[in-house]
Amino acid sequence: MAANGNGNANGNGYSDDPEKQKLLLDEHEEKHFMSSEVVRDIIIGVSDGLTVPFALAAGLSGADVTSSIILIAGIAEVAAGAISMGLGGYLAAKSEADHYVRELKREQEEIINVPDIEAAECAEILAQYGAEPHEYEGVVNALRRNPQQWLDFMMKFELGLEKPDPMRALQSAVTIALSYIMGGFVPLLPYMVIPVAREALVGSVILTILALLIFGFAKGYFTGNQPFKSAMQTAFIGAIASAAAYSIAKAFQK
Repeated sequence: MAANGNGNANGNGYSDDPEKQKLLLDEHEEKHFMSSEVVRDIIIGVSDGLTVPFALAAGLSGADVTSSIILIAGIAEVAAGAISMGLGGYLAAKSEADHYVRELKREQEEIINVPDIEAAECAEILAQYGAEPHEYEGVVNALRRNPQQWLDFMMKFELGLEKPDPMRALQSAVTIALSYIMGGFVPLLPYMVIPVAREALVGSVILTILALLIFGFAKGYFTGNQPFKSAMQTAFIGAIASAAAYSIAKAFQK
C-alpha cells in the first residue's frame, strides 16, 4: 500500500485524503439516467392520452357517425380522462407520502424504545454489503450518536423509503392531466378539419401512429431502454386498441 500526501491509497487507487476524494469526484461524470417521477408521470399521461381517445375515435368512426360527434365525444373523453388520471396520480402520491409518515413515526419510536435491536438491524444491513464486524462497529456507534441520521439510514436502507416531496401529489396530478390532454388531442386533430369521419379516421391513424412511434422512441431513449423496440411496442399497443374498438363498433352496428 502506497502513501500519497497526507492520505493513504490502496491498490485500487482509493485515497482517504478528503481533498483528493473531492478532486476525484469532481473529475468523474456519472453517465446514469435518473428516471424521475416527473418523467414517469409524463409517460403515463401521454401514453394513455394517445391511446384511449384514439381507440374511442376509431370505434365511433366504425359506427358511421359524423366527425363533429366524434370530436365532441373525444373532447369530453379527454377532459374526463385528464381529471380521472390526474386524481389517480394525486391519490397515489398522497398515499405514498402518508405511508412514509407512518413508517417514519414507527421507526422513530423503535429507535427510542429498542435502540439495541435497531442497532443490531443496522449492523445486519451493513454486513449484507460485505462489511466485517470490526468495520461496521464504528459506523453503528456513529449513527447511534446521531439519531436523525440513524433514522434516515434506517428509512432508506431497511425500509427502502425516500422522503417524498411535499408538493409531489399536486405536481403528479397536474403533470399527468396536462400530459393526457396533450396526447389526447393528437388523434382528434383530423376530425377538426375533415368532416367525413372515415376520411378523418385515416388521418387520425397516420398521425397517431407517428406520434406513438416518436413518443415510444423518446420514452425508450430517456429511460435507458432500446428506443426502436420501445417505439414499435408503443405503436403496436395503440394500433391494437384502435383496431379492437373499430371492429367491435362494426360488429354491433351489424
